[in-house]
This record gives sequence, C-alpha cells and structure tokens, in this order.
Amino acid sequence: MIIRKAHPDDAEAIARVRIDTWRSTYTGILPQDYLDTLSYERTVFTWRGILTADGRQGETFVAEHTDGQVVGFAIGGAERGDLPQYRGELYAIYILPGFQGLGLGKRLMGAAAPIRRLPSPSP
Repeated sequence: MIIRKAHPDDAEAIARVRIDTWRSTYTGILPQDYLDTLSYERTVFTWRGILTADGRQGETFVAEHTDGQVVGFAIGGAERGDLPQYRGELYAIYILPGFQGLGLGKRLMGAAAPIRRLPSPSP
C-alpha cells in the first residue's frame, strides 16, 4: 500500500470508498432508504470540487493498493474550532471494510492531519 496525495482523477474512487464505507458501517444505524439514496455521481461532483480547491478545504490523501485500487482516504488541515493548542485536524477518514485493521488509518491520519499538540506556555 502506498499513501499519496489525492488528485482530481481520484474523485470517483474516493466517492466509491465514501459511499461503500457508509453503507457498510451505518446499515442498521441510519435509515436504509437514506443509505440507498446516496449518489456516487453527486459525491464525485463534490470531491472534484474539493480536490481542485487548491488546498483551501484541506489536503486529501489516499491509500492505494499495489493493484492501483484506492481503498481509503483521509482529509485534514488546519484546526477549525477554537483550540489554538492544535495545529491540525482530521476532517474525515474512510477505509473500505476489507482493508481495515491493517494500519492504513494511522498512516492516512499521519499524512492528512499531523495533529501535534503545541507545548503549553510557561507559567
């Protein structure tokens, strides 16, 4: 597996990972008719916009299998809340069920949002 920065051509693969992961994770938690209406086409459109926004919406990284299949992704960037002691935030992370438990989440998180606590100010 390689972790690499996503590019606009990854929008379809990212949409597939996002929707397939939602459908497998949230079955029985969210209404099935909602999960059934998730649209690959709308999600591709959204991700093309994110991936062409020059990092304004964060940086996206994908986990790519040796066969070229994107099996996970993460997006992170600047901390968006009121927690100035943090330099980064993980906005989202998705990994296809068959690839969970392999350490990809940790690797994606490290690439997308290296969240490092800043030292506390001296008293």
